[in-house]
Amino acid sequence: MEARIATVERKTKETEISVTINIDGSGICDIDSGVPFFDHMLSGFARHGLFDLTLKCKGDTEVDCHHTIEDCGIVLGEAIKKALGDKKAIKRYGFFILPMDETLMMCAVDICGRPYLNFDPVFTVEKIGDMDTEMVREFFYAVSYSSMINLHVKQMDGLNNHHIAEAAFKAFGKALDVATQIEERLGDSVWSTKGSL
Repeated sequence: MEARIATVERKTKETEISVTINIDGSGICDIDSGVPFFDHMLSGFARHGLFDLTLKCKGDTEVDCHHTIEDCGIVLGEAIKKALGDKKAIKRYGFFILPMDETLMMCAVDICGRPYLNFDPVFTVEKIGDMDTEMVREFFYAVSYSSMINLHVKQMDGLNNHHIAEAAFKAFGKALDVATQIEERLGDSVWSTKGSL
């Protein structure tokens, strides 16, 4: 099997971003977005999904964290899509229910080429560290649409805002890991009655 590694770079007046992802990695990450709490979230995603992830961003954080986090989501999604290529023999679907203390988070993905986000976690504070909590949803929206993944993130329980955010990122990593695994019985085909994803 060819290495499922991709690098995507994007430069605008607001951000300059480089992302490299290895789908078949071991959870090694080197992340510097300029937003430390977001770095912590991305590290959880990579480590628990066993993706090797390098992400560097220079963004206009003097304005706020919005452009940085949204654009990192766009570039990460593009890198995931590029790394998966023609999606031959991937399991396509993946889900995970992740407990984190009082929080229970479910994430399900379908790597189908049809983007959609269903996201219901609820935050009771405006910020966690230096990250606006409303940006958690914006990140997942950006990833789902740029990677063309159907993504559901559902909060089953939880009170602590840090736990809720972290559980969402980790559950996404675990679910995406399942969905990107190779199903040997598929050979060179894709898991679709249409013949393509």
